[in-house]
Amino acid sequence: MIAIKADNLSRTYTGEGAPVKVFSHLSFEVPAGTFAAVMGPSGVGKSTLLHLIGGIDRPDEGRVEVFGQAIDELPPRLRARFRNEKIGFVFQFHHLLPEFTAEENVMMPLLIAGASQTSARSRAHEALSLVGLHERRLHRPSALSGGEAQRVAVARAIAPEPDLILADEPSGNLDTASADHLHELLATLAHDQHRTLVVVTHNDRLARTADRVLTLRDGRLWPSAE
Repeated sequence: MIAIKADNLSRTYTGEGAPVKVFSHLSFEVPAGTFAAVMGPSGVGKSTLLHLIGGIDRPDEGRVEVFGQAIDELPPRLRARFRNEKIGFVFQFHHLLPEFTAEENVMMPLLIAGASQTSARSRAHEALSLVGLHERRLHRPSALSGGEAQRVAVARAIAPEPDLILADEPSGNLDTASADHLHELLATLAHDQHRTLVVVTHNDRLARTADRVLTLRDGRLWPSAE
């Protein structure tokens, strides 16, 4: 099964200055169950690509299919539902809600999807245990270290049991030890739970744990062997 199929993607940003072409006519596939790392210099469009895959942004041309669904063609409400059910996001900044505990932050997408309080809490406990933070579940983000907060963000992403996890520089703000812990966790999720994982990263050590490394340059995704 193909998890991600991008066909002829083009994206240009227009602002006050001249239009900036991020990439054009970009095509690739990611099989289901693959851990793929996307690398490349800053400014080539790695985050833009992730946003297009996740339906946060829409291409100027081309289409993106996620598990056979053309996500960019869905109406906004159905696109949001599809993202919530099928895709988990982990960003460079954890984006935890400061007034809620770790447990409540992880419960949030489950409650939005219509789960009961009991079910959402149970699945939050499972996800926090998986990332090694069950004992910290009642702490608010201000009481967590940077690495712990980012692991809560991972728990929030995996609690709904999405088919696809997209991570954008997830360890970019962490110290080496915390980053290594997070990298090990992501690799475990991909390989032991057979989830499809696409990670944008500059970290060579994280990339080495991936099944495929793709480098975005010159508007194309190049396999690591090239």
